[in-house]
Amino acid sequence: MLVMNSELLNRITSDPQQAGGRPCIRGMRIRVKDILDMLAGGASEREILNDFPYLEADDIKASLEYASAQVDHAVVMVSR
Repeated sequence: MLVMNSELLNRITSDPQQAGGRPCIRGMRIRVKDILDMLAGGASEREILNDFPYLEADDIKASLEYASAQVDHAVVMVSR
């Protein structure tokens, strides 16, 4: 069972005036999607942190937790 860490999720911000309202890290202009894309592309946590020194390890964890929460929703099946 996955337990959500609200302290980590507090690192995710959304502002309609920034990045089109997409979820970002701590009010910066790096989107959660950017981090997820880097991870999906094979970048390691260390590589991301080296390339973006203003990020913290918890920002990467928060991005993963946010993504996990977004895909964990009920699916309603309608039969015809």
